Amino acid sequence: MASAPVAFSRSASAAFRIAGKKDVCYGALDQRADASRWSPSLSMMRWSYLLSGLLIFIVWYTSISVAQAQAPSDHQDVSTQTDGTTDHHGHASGRWEGSPEGIAYSEFSHHFTGLCDMLFGFAELGQALQYPLPLWTRLALPTILGVVGVYNMIWSDHDAWPIGSLSFAATFFGQDREIIEHKFCAVLAMAIAVCEALRRTGRVRHPAWAAPLVFLTLAGSLLLFVHSHANHPGAARIDLHHAVLGTVGVIAGLSKGLASWLPGASPQVRKWFEVGWGGGVVLFGLLLLLYSE
Repeated sequence: MASAPVAFSRSASAAFRIAGKKDVCYGALDQRADASRWSPSLSMMRWSYLLSGLLIFIVWYTSISVAQAQAPSDHQDVSTQTDGTTDHHGHASGRWEGSPEGIAYSEFSHHFTGLCDMLFGFAELGQALQYPLPLWTRLALPTILGVVGVYNMIWSDHDAWPIGSLSFAATFFGQDREIIEHKFCAVLAMAIAVCEALRRTGRVRHPAWAAPLVFLTLAGSLLLFVHSHANHPGAARIDLHHAVLGTVGVIAGLSKGLASWLPGASPQVRKWFEVGWGGGVVLFGLLLLLYSE
């Protein structure tokens, strides 16, 4: 009977040693799990490198655009003085660019687009600030951008396809860069609308589907740095306005990209980048509402 307590003591001590070893092993596994949880994944690192390279490209592209915009200024001044009987598309229908009708047409397009941008910008800002918004506000961006894209595809220019005298080929592949850039922006808006509609309704779930919103926003914003109303009497003021719009658009696009893919960012940091995105869209729309020729 005396050997029973001794055997129990030995078995108990062995059990405690085994339990201690398990605790050490589990503790090491937990530390490794925590380390893997907080270390940035390879895919996130790749996105950070991509965004850094894109930022360098933006600086380079802007400097090249400014140099190209300054080079033909003398030629443009001569052409505007000598050709007073044609419009900005070279048609013999009288000067459209800078006329009361042309100014009213252009300003309405900018103001309509600005109002639309502000509407979905406030929806994006409200979601970033985590306000209790209706579920349908998540579809504000694709719905409104789709409307903007269709509007500009049809009515961006008074003499372009499909409402004007120019054919489809002359509109999209002709010599008028201003018309081509307007239609290109319309295509960008509709492409973003389709991708975001698929993503926000759950049809696609891969994180890569957030890329079209970021990169197409940046592409459209960069285009504003070279978009010019060359024969307009107030071309210098309009170019300055476009440069401000482009700057706001680039900042908004980068904010959205960082909110989506910044490695190791906390939820609070991502929230403020989302606020930067929504606020940038609202400011972009406000600047369009204030557009004046």
